[in-house]
Amino acid sequence: MKQPLNLGQVRSYGNVEFLARQLVEGFITGLHKSPFHGFSVEFAEHRLYNTGETTRHIDWKVFGKTEKLFVKRYEEETNLRCHLLIDTSSSMYYPEANYGKMTFSVMAAACLAYMLQRQKDAVSLTTFADQIDLQTPTKSTPSHVHKLFTQLDLLMQQPKPLRRTSAADVIHQVAEKINKRSLVVIFSDMFDNSEKADALFSALQHLRHNLHEVLLFHVTDKKTEEEFAFEERPYEFIDLETGEKVKLQPGQVRETYQQAVKTYFQELKMRCGQYKIDFIEADIDQGFDQILTSYLVKRTKMK
Repeated sequence: MKQPLNLGQVRSYGNVEFLARQLVEGFITGLHKSPFHGFSVEFAEHRLYNTGETTRHIDWKVFGKTEKLFVKRYEEETNLRCHLLIDTSSSMYYPEANYGKMTFSVMAAACLAYMLQRQKDAVSLTTFADQIDLQTPTKSTPSHVHKLFTQLDLLMQQPKPLRRTSAADVIHQVAEKINKRSLVVIFSDMFDNSEKADALFSALQHLRHNLHEVLLFHVTDKKTEEEFAFEERPYEFIDLETGEKVKLQPGQVRETYQQAVKTYFQELKMRCGQYKIDFIEADIDQGFDQILTSYLVKRTKMK
């Protein structure tokens, strides 16, 4: 199912909470026609049966409808704590026409916040660039989640110029502050200083060492940032985080650029695999189902 709204429409409409509700409800309805059939109806009260555990709590009525084994989930099992982290550095507001990566990340985070509230799970929001800008408490109340939506709305306003990323420092701080096992969901283009790559992976490993589960959504405008699919004419390219400018024609650097980006992204994916971090490539043109599906898969695996 493709997203019903493009990112320009999301920004012009400006009501993140309403749009998130519509997207999630549409996604859940679509699950009836997917391999998740049955899960969408009961996912707030059930979880998948794990081989080897007692069969005492299997819901046979659900099995009769879905031919899948679900067990009844009790209140203490629903207390997932989820921390949503959004990179707000200047590069996240590219493409500038619709603040594409930021608009996408905001809506994706809003959808997860709404779904977490439906599941009676606790959620917090952290925004950062070179330091933490906002870090909310972790709660599940409707009033708290409504405040998160308000903060997410603000992120789609005019960005501050020349804000660089320092994801490694921020992730270390977050790891130190989270004192209960949690799911940490990160939305970032990962355009940190390449010289700090080891520091970044050390920070991600810090989260895993503290027994947190991590979903890293690598947010990109794939067409231009990976494929470098610009028309063959002169351009002035501007680094949104440093202001540095360079004039050239895409064909002069396309092959070299594509190879460098491919190598960097492959290393990201490989290192995340080593640390058992779920690395998901999130192309802003591919809609929000990719986000929600990845979350549900992760959620069913967590005990």
